[in-house]
Amino acid sequence: MISIQLSNLTLVLGARRIFENLGWEVQHDQKLGLVGPNGAGKSSLLKLITGEYSAEPGGSVTRARGVTIGYMPQNVFDSAGVGWISTLSPAYDDQAPVGQTEFQTPFAIAMGGAPRYTELQTELEQVEASLGDPDVYGHERRLGRALHAQQRLLDEYLALGGDSFPQRVTEMLLGLGLAAHEHHKPLEALSGGQKKLAVLARLLLAQPDVLLLDEPDNHLDLPGKVYLERLIRAYPGAVVIISHDRYLLDAAVTHIAEIEDGRMSTFSGSYSEYMLDKESRLLRQEELFRVQQRQVRHMEEAIKRFSIWAKVFDIEKFAARARNMQKRLDKMDKIERPTLERRRMELRLGGWRGSNKVLELRGVTRSFDGRVLFSGLDQVIWHGERVGLIGPNGSGKSALLRLVLGDEQPDTGEIILGPSVKIGYYAQEHETLDFNSTLLEAVRQQAELSESRAVAFLLRYLFTYQQITQKIGDLSGGERSRLQLALLVLSGANFLLLDEPTNNLDIASAEVLEQALEDFVGTALIISHDRYFLDRTVDRLLAFEQGSLQAYPGGYSDYLEHTGG
Repeated sequence: MISIQLSNLTLVLGARRIFENLGWEVQHDQKLGLVGPNGAGKSSLLKLITGEYSAEPGGSVTRARGVTIGYMPQNVFDSAGVGWISTLSPAYDDQAPVGQTEFQTPFAIAMGGAPRYTELQTELEQVEASLGDPDVYGHERRLGRALHAQQRLLDEYLALGGDSFPQRVTEMLLGLGLAAHEHHKPLEALSGGQKKLAVLARLLLAQPDVLLLDEPDNHLDLPGKVYLERLIRAYPGAVVIISHDRYLLDAAVTHIAEIEDGRMSTFSGSYSEYMLDKESRLLRQEELFRVQQRQVRHMEEAIKRFSIWAKVFDIEKFAARARNMQKRLDKMDKIERPTLERRRMELRLGGWRGSNKVLELRGVTRSFDGRVLFSGLDQVIWHGERVGLIGPNGSGKSALLRLVLGDEQPDTGEIILGPSVKIGYYAQEHETLDFNSTLLEAVRQQAELSESRAVAFLLRYLFTYQQITQKIGDLSGGERSRLQLALLVLSGANFLLLDEPTNNLDIASAEVLEQALEDFVGTALIISHDRYFLDRTVDRLLAFEQGSLQAYPGGYSDYLEHTGG
């Protein structure tokens, strides 16, 4: 059964045509990964489905009768602190924006996923109170109606989970990575990622027929991603998820929908299967294109030859043959030449040899807000290593990077950097960037480059001439990530501290970063929840476990094998 059908959709934003005459459908039980390069129109497509964007005349978005849709955008809370859970049916009207007030907590927001639950509690209390009324228990017909109403309400209450429903809410928040002590904090005391987890839990508990999730995993730790994958696989309706996490797309989805060059293609299977299928299809298309081009050349040569003969010898038969062949050529279904290699950013992390012992931790302890994050850390990182740093949210990963950077000091212990070590830092939230500067100013401040050389440098990172003079604050998350990587190159660092570098990168750019790290003459310490990325880049993992660091050889899959998952 089709839940959503898109027909002849054309979307124009400003002067840019995002896609044209696009068609697509979402089946009622599909789990779809929506992929494509940044700017291809993935988020815009979800906004068309929700009605936030309007298509050009002639296009349509058709939803099956009674279908409910839940939508979580990338940025759940705007600058005014309002989060949107867009819904398209009266049953969910009371879920429209979630305002950020001191009275709201993650638990309260998540509970709002089933507003009927609170209503049922109130109605049951009212019925139970009426049973103690002499006018009811002393009147057979009234008593019968009250008992019947009580049973109906109890059945509905139990269907939602009964008294265990609040525990289910708690378990979901915990599963997504929100610590128990954060469930009842006011929203203003939480980070953007923590707020996003609360809204994600609310949507999952609401269980609309179709879930539209735009990068819901960006702020999930590794256990949270595994939990989300399990929820998506078991979800009773359709799920459309935009994600750059290739591991998640392999584990959770049944189909891949790709937007590229303004067209939509759907593949059955996981992301890895889609990539193999796409590569084979492109190679077949390239071969068919070459065969057809040979046919076209032969026909064009024959048309030219017959035309010349007809003119030289004045023979109508040759002219007729030329006209007939031209008609056949004009009617031929032309095979489009596939793009086998698309332009990617040119990332080359230089680095240099430096000290053999890059970083040493000696008995390092750090507390925060009265809680010990970690204690007694003893580790050494050597030149040339690619070390992944993993652990649940709040375990102290970013805090450890701040200690290495010297922005904070340990409570006890020492952090020793090699004498020939120069650090380059990639910040998860892009806080190292000056949002009021232009891209050109940022590059020229980082390195002594002429304006023309700075422009040429930025063009290699897929920025347009127009963007180069824009404020950094006007860039998207992916564009800020590419700029940070460009500035890392200019820093000449030989020890990279990378905090979630792939969070906002599209898959193609993440692959470029993977190759650049492989070629890097230096050392890297990388915080990442991107399991695919960890498998392809690191040769050792440091995992925070109960306040200490445990070392595991290899990438994430090797870590799973060591720990048993």
